[in-house]
Amino acid sequence: MTCAQLLLQLLHHTYGVDTVFGIPGVHTVELYRGLEGCPIRHVTPRHEQGAGFMADGYARSTGRPGVCFIITGPGMTNMATAMGQALADSVPMLVISSVNRRDTLGLGQGRLHELPSQQQTLAGVSRFSHTLLDPANLPGVLARAYALFRGARPGPVHIEIPIDLFDAPVTPPTHWHSPALYPAAPDPQGIATAAAWLNDAQRPLVLLGGGCVDAAPAARILVERLDAPTATTINAKGVLGRDHPLDLGANTALPPVRELAHQADVILAVGTELGETDYDVVFDDGFALNGKLIRIDLDPEQLVRNQTLALGLVADAGRSLSVLLEAFPATLSRGGHARADDARNALALRDDADLAPFVPLFDTLQSRLPDAILVGDSTTPVYAGNHLVSQPEPRRFFNASTGYGTLGYGLPAALGAQLAQPHLPVVALVGDGGIMFTLSELATAVEERLPVVVVLWHNAGYEEIRRYMDANHVTRLGVDLQAPDFLTLARGFGCLATHVDRPDELADALVSRPQDGPLLIEVDAAAWMNAIG
Repeated sequence: MTCAQLLLQLLHHTYGVDTVFGIPGVHTVELYRGLEGCPIRHVTPRHEQGAGFMADGYARSTGRPGVCFIITGPGMTNMATAMGQALADSVPMLVISSVNRRDTLGLGQGRLHELPSQQQTLAGVSRFSHTLLDPANLPGVLARAYALFRGARPGPVHIEIPIDLFDAPVTPPTHWHSPALYPAAPDPQGIATAAAWLNDAQRPLVLLGGGCVDAAPAARILVERLDAPTATTINAKGVLGRDHPLDLGANTALPPVRELAHQADVILAVGTELGETDYDVVFDDGFALNGKLIRIDLDPEQLVRNQTLALGLVADAGRSLSVLLEAFPATLSRGGHARADDARNALALRDDADLAPFVPLFDTLQSRLPDAILVGDSTTPVYAGNHLVSQPEPRRFFNASTGYGTLGYGLPAALGAQLAQPHLPVVALVGDGGIMFTLSELATAVEERLPVVVVLWHNAGYEEIRRYMDANHVTRLGVDLQAPDFLTLARGFGCLATHVDRPDELADALVSRPQDGPLLIEVDAAAWMNAIG
């Protein structure tokens, strides 16, 4: 078979890939020849950045790597932003691209789509970037990618295939099975020490990050046995279930939770970077841990970043939590529920002046679509939702406000999540500024008949940047945008669209949403604020 045919066979039969996102080009036509009759579903976005964000949403909602087919040069530089977001948030993504012929690489001959070194350009937003020079090596390179996805800190992997190799003959492997691969187990002595410290703690605190999304049952039981207040990052929402009495949510940048962290004598941090956009979103470097810090992470380098480490375990979160749980057969009593209640009462999030306007928004979404996956862009309602939203399960709330912090993420990532989870409702939370980056993906939603609800918060510009300018006494420039008629644009794509000013109108719109295509709901921010008083 050809190299392109082998690639598709390996992806589908060996690694279970059922969907790829890509825009064909002259450099990838031989790859698309192999797609004919293949059971893999091909979804065509309207921009390569959209392809990357769709793959990201697919991966976050399932845990399975999102896969993209991208052309040489501009296709890959368009992809780089999406790969940067996936890298920052440890999202598994496999990017297969073309590259110029082997005999022309690095020669600077002005070939179509040529970069001085495409591989080097993409290496900075990849866990690794590899140029395939011999089709016989393809099975091994894919095995390396999936070993990383399954056994290490995940992220984007880029494999580029020269255009003269797509139709090159290659002998297929004798079997199509992927190897059984188990992630790292924790060191027994390290677990014993961690258990002893946690057992003796008087004021324990647990910090759970996105690395725990596949370990929810063990995480929930352990924090209950430890009687420890627990902060769950944005990417860990739902790990403890909805409204768990020990869950402080993603509020570690706020004073009441910072005070708990300051007072904690032992802190267990699992699968979390302890990074700025989760723990210091007010950007004052004020999140401090004074107690003994125990960290569990697949990435050894991550263990020594951001906070002073007392004990580090290089291991999988799920296996570590399960083993650690064995040391606590009974529930301890250290006043954890009372400490968590006191912190929540001091937070008073639903009454906070900046957050209260969005309480009716999320209450309405939860009431009408209780099982929905909420996918957000960098926009004001999402910043509020990071504090307010509680989900029943993990992988039901994610957005681009953490890590890389890109704009344009929400809509295409929601489409990826809907393709991956067709039985669940999906809501994209976007702003009028951010949606302009990827508005054309409404056409993809219509074409694929995806019933995504797009809630567009229209506040006539870049509201968060306006606030920063005002707070720092900078004259507003470039933030008050002239918006198009979003309803007309959406309808031009064939998307149903409506306008709402109040929570009851939003509720009515959600009830009547279509099941065979997208719905855009434009929310007039000023009218909404006036309606809720």
